[in-house]
Amino acid sequence: MADQTEKTVPGATAVEDGQDQETTPSTESKAPPPAAPKTFRFWGTFVALCLLAFISALDVAIITTALPTITAEIGGSKQYIWIANSFVLASSVPQPLFGQLANLFGRRKPIIVSVAFFLIGSGIGGGAINPAMLIAGRSIQGVGAGGIYVLLDIVCCDLVPLRERGKYLGLMFSWSGVAAALGPVLGGALAQSNWRWIFYLNIPICGLALVAILFFMRVKDGASTRDAHQNNLMTKLKKLDVLGNLIFIPSMIAILLGLIMGGVEHPWSSWKIILPLVLGGVGWIVFHIQQAFTENPSVPARLFSNRTSAVAYALTFLSSVLVQAASYFLPVYFQAVKSTTVFTSGVYFLPFAMGTLVFATVAGIVLAKTGSYRPLHASAFTLSAIGFGLFTLLNGSTPKVAWVFYQLINSAGSGLILSVLLPAIMAGLPESDVASSSAAYSFIRTFGYIWGVTIPSLIFTNTFNKNLHLIPSTTLQDMLKDGQAYSFASEAHHLRNSVDPIVWSQVVDVYSKSLKVIWWLGLGISIFGFFLVGIEKGLPLRNTLETDYGIQDEKKTSDAESGEGVVENRPAT
Repeated sequence: MADQTEKTVPGATAVEDGQDQETTPSTESKAPPPAAPKTFRFWGTFVALCLLAFISALDVAIITTALPTITAEIGGSKQYIWIANSFVLASSVPQPLFGQLANLFGRRKPIIVSVAFFLIGSGIGGGAINPAMLIAGRSIQGVGAGGIYVLLDIVCCDLVPLRERGKYLGLMFSWSGVAAALGPVLGGALAQSNWRWIFYLNIPICGLALVAILFFMRVKDGASTRDAHQNNLMTKLKKLDVLGNLIFIPSMIAILLGLIMGGVEHPWSSWKIILPLVLGGVGWIVFHIQQAFTENPSVPARLFSNRTSAVAYALTFLSSVLVQAASYFLPVYFQAVKSTTVFTSGVYFLPFAMGTLVFATVAGIVLAKTGSYRPLHASAFTLSAIGFGLFTLLNGSTPKVAWVFYQLINSAGSGLILSVLLPAIMAGLPESDVASSSAAYSFIRTFGYIWGVTIPSLIFTNTFNKNLHLIPSTTLQDMLKDGQAYSFASEAHHLRNSVDPIVWSQVVDVYSKSLKVIWWLGLGISIFGFFLVGIEKGLPLRNTLETDYGIQDEKKTSDAESGEGVVENRPAT
């Protein structure tokens, strides 16, 4: 039966006994128990998570089209790269730290602090009068967003059993998809009226989410609620992996700086790019060595100790690269090859953006029904390969019905995988690793997004430079060489009428040739991901919620406050 699953094996056994859980699951099948009714607190908390998913994704998407206007108004052309990427740096590097803080201090306090950082950063960014103030605001925003990214996954996993998580993650991610679709359009509109509302808009939405968290999110703080002596602040701080974070954070900053500045501020062959990349890479290796020997690691080695979790992390990285490459270069196609405005390119991109969120929700529902994630993973990379293969056919004469259809197929690949990777990661891990595994997942996903721009951009620029000789205009060649093709694309709609039609057709042809290499790259990565799925095992997904951080009902909360004892909800042994 499709709604049956294998009998689950307690997740803690695999880690505590040093065995690979994948080799020992029971083959006995049983239907999943009926889902417990969701309480008012559950839905209030989940709505808050969805609001935070929406606004954190909107903040990333909305700034892209408005950034040139913002930079021009406050005079930050020389600091453009830092204005654009300070948020990325600040949101990426603290994510493993937030995972450990969620284990030590519970979920509620870190998420409140994260939202507060995001609110403060938004206020500073909206009121910025110079580049330094804007960079500071974006950096503070980024720290808050990094915490939000991690804690959204963690709290969602605390709300429902493993088998149901794909469904609710899909619903939550759908809000991110709506934001990603609305962002460029809304950002362009606000940039023309008052760009400061791009930041101020975050305040009421985050404020509403914060009120919902304070009112509805009454959760247990984990093991510390059972042992009074563990509630001591110094005891908790001693368990923090300070050394690991002191190694990890600077190493990641070095790598990200190299990736961000490479080919923009300095050529890739410059020592100013090579040195931070090498130092960051060495630091990353040292970090993982340190994690293997420390008592309280922020990224435990056991997260990668079974092949299903390890492969699912690899698939997370690959799928992030693919979705970012499509999201970054499809607008370039519309603007440069189809000669649309930035606003129109955002509208044309809607089939991919909206399709992704629809298929993410569908995949989560299917996973909850069947309990099988491997067919969804395989289907996702198959559709992604077909989608990128069809993208190689795109050119200036491609009809609208064709590129809409191509986008929908590719969006199916991006969406089906989105909500069903984290449950696969957790299938081979105990519930006690929810926070650390979610933090690692969130960081790898973010890291994949960065590489999803960096690698294709390198290939695109090199291919474009090699084909520049096909354009019979030295003036246009100078305007397009060495990465300038990106900014040129946004102005193509206006420049087209001032260029000879024959010459312009050559410009479009070079864009098409350069983009085609990106689509072939996406096809290759998709095929590689498909074969990686074969390494995974179809582990059973737990049907019962076993967590020390779940929502307390009113009776249990009142009992705890009256000193009558805290009801434990721990995995059975």
